[in-house]
Amino acid sequence: MSRGVIKKVAGPLVIAEGMRDANMFDVVRVSDKRLIGEIIEMHGDQASIQVYEETSGLGPGEPVESMEVPLSVELGPGLIGAIYDGIQRPLNGIMEISGSANLQRGVEIASLDREKVWEFVPTAAEGDQVQAGDVIGTVKETDVITQKIMVPFGITGKIKSIKGGSFKVDETVCVIGTEKGDKELSLMQKWPVRRGRPYKQKFPPVKPLVTGQRVVDTFFPIAKGGVAAIPGPFGSGKTVMQHQLAKWSEADIVVYIGCGERGNEMTDVLNEFPELKDPKTGKSLMERTVLIANTSDMPVAAREASIYTGITIAEYFRDMGFSVALMADSTSRWAEALREMSGRLEEMPGEEGYPAYLGSRLAQFYERAGHVMSIGTEGREGQLSVIGAVSPPGGDISEPVSQATLRIVKVFWGLDADLAHQRHFPAINWLSSYSLYLDSIGPWFNTNVDPEWMSMRQKLMSLLQEEASLNEIVKMVGMDALSAGDRLKMEAARSIREDYLHQDSFNEIDTYTSLPKQFNMMRLVYSFYEGGQLALKRGADINDIVKMQTRERIGRYKYTPEADVAAEFDKISKELAQEFAAITGKEAR
Repeated sequence: MSRGVIKKVAGPLVIAEGMRDANMFDVVRVSDKRLIGEIIEMHGDQASIQVYEETSGLGPGEPVESMEVPLSVELGPGLIGAIYDGIQRPLNGIMEISGSANLQRGVEIASLDREKVWEFVPTAAEGDQVQAGDVIGTVKETDVITQKIMVPFGITGKIKSIKGGSFKVDETVCVIGTEKGDKELSLMQKWPVRRGRPYKQKFPPVKPLVTGQRVVDTFFPIAKGGVAAIPGPFGSGKTVMQHQLAKWSEADIVVYIGCGERGNEMTDVLNEFPELKDPKTGKSLMERTVLIANTSDMPVAAREASIYTGITIAEYFRDMGFSVALMADSTSRWAEALREMSGRLEEMPGEEGYPAYLGSRLAQFYERAGHVMSIGTEGREGQLSVIGAVSPPGGDISEPVSQATLRIVKVFWGLDADLAHQRHFPAINWLSSYSLYLDSIGPWFNTNVDPEWMSMRQKLMSLLQEEASLNEIVKMVGMDALSAGDRLKMEAARSIREDYLHQDSFNEIDTYTSLPKQFNMMRLVYSFYEGGQLALKRGADINDIVKMQTRERIGRYKYTPEADVAAEFDKISKELAQEFAAITGKEAR
């Protein structure tokens, strides 16, 4: 192993000399305290080391030792329900060793519990020819998730022996004869975090990731295997939105990365997630969740690693054929860690002090999402969707992190402080947000929900855009100056905003809306607008239309249980037609 000594300490950056035999991105142990770090730059025998723990008290002359392996994560049974820091150290395990809630420096602890026993059920047999990615057996990790134990990358050969039973993660369960000799496989494997896991083929996105959030599913959908960004100022609901998506998205596995967020926000996640019931299974949400807690008061360098740690774990489950949703909260804090380390390395700064390679690093992260066919003979398909929160200072999305992110992602959910202050949740601004997946996944909605889905969506969006234009006139001359037709548009748009886009995450019925119910809600709102247009042509008074009693029924339709959705829709549609008939009849008389 390459050994050197500390030459200089500058915050989380340590310069070591005598490291000529070390390699870039090697994991190193720094000083007698054995703090964990990673080599991020080499010049001759000098190595610049990014240290993932507090460096106070370190000084020149202390030893540095390269472990000669890249920063890697352990993948296997025990991931689900775990709570890790940014470099995959289990926080519960560190607390037991430390004996307090404060994290000790230099703690060496296995990421996966070496004492816990798992029941391994072989699916391959002795004599089978296998290759990387092939499944040799399964382990039921929770009541919800069964892990597939796969042949690690780079191994091809014939199974010499395989046995079922109870094993610890590091015990041999299978021996494969390869050209280079026998390889012993255990229940776990390791993978370097900065390298994307290989796949056979990547598919274009054609299916939406259904979230049950109306503004997302209807107006700005994300594809399974897609990427989205949620920028917004403080208090606009980024974290709440990510909680909703974690709970309700049609994903088998959720990986939640608290990357540099405030400790109290992460505490909310850690307290709430175990108590949340998974709507699909009735079990705890933690039975399909991996949490990475890396708060703002933890060492800044670990934020940079936490993003890669999380997405590598997510890729592992994707390779098993699962649909995985990864929430990164927030990539702005990750970019701040890049800026900090870049400044310490005295690199030429880019815009606002961020490194010039900020955009390429973001792209490398987001491009690891996708709908892929995994390696191996089985041809499993898995999806990894990435949703990154961005926290621009003062909500100004013209800053570098937001702009670099928007050049990469296909979905932009722009949170609006004014909407948040009006208690409009989700506070996604329907005029500034967009989804570039609409063309590719629109046919799915038309085929699987209703042939009119996309045209109805466009009608509602047009009304919202026309309302924005009419608002400028109203501000200058008042509502009374509008024609009856324009007033009707304003009322219909208000109904879209308040009855459709506003969603109560604390109401057990309204927190999630199925796609058929969403389409019914769109039809009811638009039926009011169409009926109003017809009534005006027949001489009805706009004030009578605005005061229609059925409008309240339309507004309360979102609180209808899923079982009663069709019957209630028919009732309201009938009442709406009768009330319009009464209004136009009264005018005719």
